[in-house]
Order: sequence, then structure tokens, then C-alpha cells
Amino acid sequence: MTLLVASLVALTSLGCSIPTFVVQPVSNSPELEEVVVRRGETKRAKVAVIPVEGLLVNARTGGGLLGTEENPVSLFRQQLARAAADDRVKAVVLRINSPGGTVAASEAMYRDVLRFKQQTGKVVVAASQDVSASGGYYVSCAADEIHAVPGGIVGSIGVIFQTLDASELMAKIGVEVRPITSGDLKDLGSPFDGLSEEEEAVFRGLVDDFFASFVAVVNEHREISDTETAFDGRVFSATQAKEIGLIDEVLDLDSSLSRAAELADAKGATVIRYTRPFGYRGSIYASGDVASLTPRPALPGSEVLERYLQMLEPGAYYLWMP
Repeated sequence: MTLLVASLVALTSLGCSIPTFVVQPVSNSPELEEVVVRRGETKRAKVAVIPVEGLLVNARTGGGLLGTEENPVSLFRQQLARAAADDRVKAVVLRINSPGGTVAASEAMYRDVLRFKQQTGKVVVAASQDVSASGGYYVSCAADEIHAVPGGIVGSIGVIFQTLDASELMAKIGVEVRPITSGDLKDLGSPFDGLSEEEEAVFRGLVDDFFASFVAVVNEHREISDTETAFDGRVFSATQAKEIGLIDEVLDLDSSLSRAAELADAKGATVIRYTRPFGYRGSIYASGDVASLTPRPALPGSEVLERYLQMLEPGAYYLWMP
């Protein structure tokens, strides 16, 4: 306190204005808070916007070098539960902007949407924004309708299992790693030893199994006109995605909200979203909830770097990674 007072006196003597500090008590409640983002003609009917954004993993994710974000699977489930418990919520719009994520996380979120629809009978519309690729598209398949904004990217149906071979580098610097394992395949995928044909076959079996599941989900919910093209891993523009059957309509987010209300027989419904107390409360285009108040450096390309580092984590991914 003495140091603070001395600093203020020094600033005053130099002709500087004294900065103003505002202290406000903050709630630490983990409960979600409902925020109105577009008032409708009635409060008796609501459409809830729930984001599916960023890398989908069942873990707390990196939010910059100094912070972390919430577990997206946990937050998604909590938001669906809040919408399910509110009788005035007639429809949910999944605002999707994701390149995908792990196979397990994508599957969990997809099943959460199916369970929500089965238990509540409420309408769910997937509104793809900039990107709805791989695992992001996988989640959207559970919706009653899938939309994409003009200029959006959709697709990348497939699986990737990333491996790293640093064996030649280790040999050049004179370092040898000698794992002691209980079986020949216990260190499968180790970056210190190149993949043998047997090891590659094991990974190929996993990829083929997960890919078959992805294709089965798409075929269950969509009528695809050209399966060979749709399932080769490429991405499509919104217009191309509609032509091939991956989406139903090319619509902006406002139109998707109106369509969801129409499907739920709730025209004029108020649009809401859920946020943590004191989180960012923007428009329907606002980014996801902030889980940490720790300042983060704005490093150019840092999010891209974090995504690539995430890809080095062991596992199979429904992920578009250009």
C-alpha cells in the first residue's frame, strides 16, 4: 500500500493524472447465465444459440501461452442441459465454427445432440459459419437441418492419425533411445523410431475403423449424391456442399435462427445464449465464453501453432488441418 501511495504521489508531481481503479465484486458461480442477444415478439418462446467452436477435445484446451479454456465437451453438455430444462426453449441452433477434433470428443458431442433431441423433442439446427469440417461436421449431422453461410467451408470427412519420425535427427546428434517394453508394439508410434510395416498396418486399421463410423453417420442422416467425392477428405464451399447433399441450405446465421423458430412453430421467439457470469456478452456472432481472466499475449499465428502442437498428441482425429 505504501508503494502504491508513493507511486501516485510521484505521478502527480510529474504532472500526470492519477489513474482511476474500479474494484467490483465478481461471482465465482459455475452456473451458466442466460443472455438475450435478440429480443423477439414474445418471451414465452426462445431459441438458444450454442457454440461448437475451435478444436474439439475432451480436455481443457490451450487458450494462449498464459491461459486455458474450458473443456469444450463439458461446456457443450452443460449448455444442452440448460436448454433441455427450459420449457420456453423451443429450438437450439448450433453455431459451428470448427475444423474438428479428436474422434472421441466429436463422437461424444454428436451423441449428446441425439440424446437431447430424443429426450426433449426440440428442434436442432446446425448453422455452420467459417468452417464446419471433419469433427465439426460430424457433430452437425445430428441436427434436423444443416445450414452454411455463404463463403463457408464444409466437409473434410475423414480421419487423420499424425505420427512423427525423428529417428534420423536423433542419429545425427548421437542420441539413441532404448525403450524397454512388455511387447513389440507397446511403443507404437514412438517418434524415436520409424514405423515398421506392422506398426503402420495397426494404425491403418484404426483409421479405417473410425472412417467407417464417420461414413455411416453421414449416410444415416444425409442423402449424398456423390459419395466418392464427398468421402475423399476434401472440403467444399457452401454452394458445393448443398449440391452434393452435405447441407440443406446456404443461409446466414440470422436466417438460420428464423428457420429454427419456424421449424419449432415458434416464430418471433427471443434468441438467447448461455455464458459464464462476467463473460463476454456480444451479439449472436460473438466468440465463445471466456474461461480464464488471465491476460494472453496476442502473438501472430499462436492459435495455429497451438493447433499443430495439439496434433502431436497421441490419438485419432476427425480434423481438417491444411
